Amino acid sequence: MASAAEQLAASINFSAFSKATDLKNRLWFTLGALVIYRLGTYIPLPGIDPLVLQQVFNQNAGGILGMVDMFSGGALGRMTIFALNIMPYISASIIVQLLTAVSPQLEALKKEGESGRKKLNQYTRFGTVFLAAIQAYGIAVGIEGLSGPSGLAVTDPGIFFRVSSVITLTGGTVFLMWLGEQITARGVGNGISLIIFSGIVARMPPALAGLLELGRTGAISGFFILIFLILAVGVVTFIVFMERAQRRILVQYPKRQVGNKMFGGEASHLPLKLNTSGVIPPIFASSLLLLPATLASFSQNQSGFLAELGASLGHGQPLYIGLYVALIVFFCFFYTAIVFNPVETADNLRKYGGFVPGIRPGKNTADYLDHVLTRLTVIGALYLAAVCVLPEVLVSEYALPFYFGGTSLLIVVSVTMDTVAQIHSHLLAHQYEGLIKKSKLRGRRG
Repeated sequence: MASAAEQLAASINFSAFSKATDLKNRLWFTLGALVIYRLGTYIPLPGIDPLVLQQVFNQNAGGILGMVDMFSGGALGRMTIFALNIMPYISASIIVQLLTAVSPQLEALKKEGESGRKKLNQYTRFGTVFLAAIQAYGIAVGIEGLSGPSGLAVTDPGIFFRVSSVITLTGGTVFLMWLGEQITARGVGNGISLIIFSGIVARMPPALAGLLELGRTGAISGFFILIFLILAVGVVTFIVFMERAQRRILVQYPKRQVGNKMFGGEASHLPLKLNTSGVIPPIFASSLLLLPATLASFSQNQSGFLAELGASLGHGQPLYIGLYVALIVFFCFFYTAIVFNPVETADNLRKYGGFVPGIRPGKNTADYLDHVLTRLTVIGALYLAAVCVLPEVLVSEYALPFYFGGTSLLIVVSVTMDTVAQIHSHLLAHQYEGLIKKSKLRGRRG
């Protein structure tokens, strides 16, 4: 028999959606914020020649710059105020979380609750400004030496251009960081993920048109395009299946007597997702790999260490693939350890009288949960690595658009599922509020 929550969820329809005023306001706010972000990706950086820069970018779009441009929603290719996108913020978040795991002071801040979280967020913001300024200066210096058939990419190179570029690009990243936080607080879904999601989705139609154009000109056979699109649909289906997969651990609660009545004795489940870390590991791994590769791609010196580094970290190169897989696996275990604490979960179960059948409460339960979670994380890490790397190899091998790679499809599908789940939870909350109001009215009439 369905539970009350399942029956309530089944009753959700368009009429319930139309009555959820708060949810509609949140959706309009989210849509408006994403429109502002997309408009910003078309405002060019002062002092550059967009035509020359586009010519230079088209010559290198198949390399690491194409992947950077994918995460920025085309902002890097047009060299706009949002060219750095949200990547410095993600890099700063990685650094702060890593330091939290090794620094007793930062770990103590994390345990302080809301005040400690605000302090860590402040450190992350400072780190974002610092990293964005460094990357912005590197890009400014790099594009000063770029030239195309029409001339130089920068109309007036010099210290003024560098300073203005650093201020503009850093300000764009800080604005996107603030915008993402506003979407999370006042909209629907995770703001940072939605910004990356909107950039990828906005570039998918032109990428599809380019793929079909390759088939029309004969550069790629029509049969191969059909197979590739079927493979993309299969990857999306596989992602949905794996993201919804979970291991349910049975939790039993003992019976207790209050007066003449017996309470408790019910059994519930502790759901452990196969991929607890979600889409964070690929985003973190890409962010760390793009940082040195971007600087290497904009280097004026075509030989030397930076040039060799850029070539080794090119799309589909063995070093790039190896580091990508290693970083995905590392962040899978690292982020899972952050979001799920077996010791704390076991203590909470013991506090409320719950226990796993056949496992003693306390340390034994914590060890059991840690054992199960470790095995699940191994499978989840292998799944993420396979989904992100195998299609990327095909994309690199056949010069297909990055937007059909495993990383982009994983981000799009995962963020879509997370956003739909949050919309569903808001509708459920609205339904519950309606039931509570009706019950209060009936009570007053009675």
